[in-house]
Amino acid sequence: MRGLTRRSLLKGGAALVALHASRLLSPSAAAASAKPRVAVVGAGAFGGWTALHLVRRGARVVLLDAWGPGNSRASSGGETRVIRATYGPDRIYVEMAARSLRLWRDSERSFGRPLFRKTGVLWMAGSDDRYETAALPLLRAAGLPVERLETAAAAARYPQIDFAGVSWVLHEKEAGYLLARRACQAVLERFQAEGGEYRQAAVAPGPVVGDRMGPLRLSDQSVLSADRYVFACGPWLGTMFPEILGARIRPTRQEEFFFGTPAGDPTWLEDRLPVWIDNGSRIFYGIPGSEWRGFKVADDTRGEDFDPTNGERKPSAKGLRSARDYMAFRFPGLKDAPLLEARVCQYENSPDGRFIIDRHPQAANAFIAGGGSGHGFKHGPAIGERIADLVLGTSRPEPFFGLSRFS
Repeated sequence: MRGLTRRSLLKGGAALVALHASRLLSPSAAAASAKPRVAVVGAGAFGGWTALHLVRRGARVVLLDAWGPGNSRASSGGETRVIRATYGPDRIYVEMAARSLRLWRDSERSFGRPLFRKTGVLWMAGSDDRYETAALPLLRAAGLPVERLETAAAAARYPQIDFAGVSWVLHEKEAGYLLARRACQAVLERFQAEGGEYRQAAVAPGPVVGDRMGPLRLSDQSVLSADRYVFACGPWLGTMFPEILGARIRPTRQEEFFFGTPAGDPTWLEDRLPVWIDNGSRIFYGIPGSEWRGFKVADDTRGEDFDPTNGERKPSAKGLRSARDYMAFRFPGLKDAPLLEARVCQYENSPDGRFIIDRHPQAANAFIAGGGSGHGFKHGPAIGERIADLVLGTSRPEPFFGLSRFS
């Protein structure tokens, strides 16, 4: 005890009290540090919803995007996307679409902003109607109201359409379209409000050592370390992982056109005419009204290969001529409608058109989500749930979406 003063004893006692207090607090601190840190690359429909679901389940999440949610280069960009649940015999997609529709509508209320327009969707079955026929019982089993219309009944209800060559019509009553760009931004805002972190940066995958991926390299020359990584990079997935996905993600150039309708004529608006999909020898689809942008017409046929970063997004004369010819045939009242605007976007196609949702084959802590193939946006909320389950270890990869199917 020699050399100790009353003052030093008091200081030592205070230090012990502080140490004891810190130990009492350490369980909660340990719990906070035990929450996995997850980096999600890509703020489109797949990545944004994944990040939001992860935050809601207690993860610490950083969401990254090179140009921002719903940007003009992204597959999730643009104003509108169709939401429908007709998927032929594929029950998994029907159920996912039904789940996503519920989540979109719930989120619209909780976000306090419009995300969905209920217009109904008309499917025009061609001479080969097996796709629509197989879908009917699955739609009903999923609790989605649907009706089958013979062409005479459909023509009486929708005189704007010439149903020549259509076998019959499937009407999804609760379907419609989503406000794509605005929805991506709304998801980001909610993600941030619930504790998520967003960074705008280009990303390169980290090195894989053993069976683990290391820190990401960002365009500002920094690195970002996380416990787990999700790559939902749309058409850039193939260039990001060339050895795994280079030949399995094919971006294609897709054109859509918006035509002007007669002044003051409500015939062509969405309260008189649903979203429509013409499933003939060549698939066209369209959205009447389109948030007052015009009568949207697009060809679903896969276009030519496209560079989503540097590709020029100017519509072609050939594409416009094809759209006009189709309009004159199927919507004769708009035969000479003026073109108001046009847009070039892209699909990110997988070889079989199915999504790719799986663990990175060499890195146990990295996950891949892509292959939207032109029909992925609507599924964003349900896909986000699936990926969150994979990342947090509460589920295993679904073989239907797995990379092993390409082996």
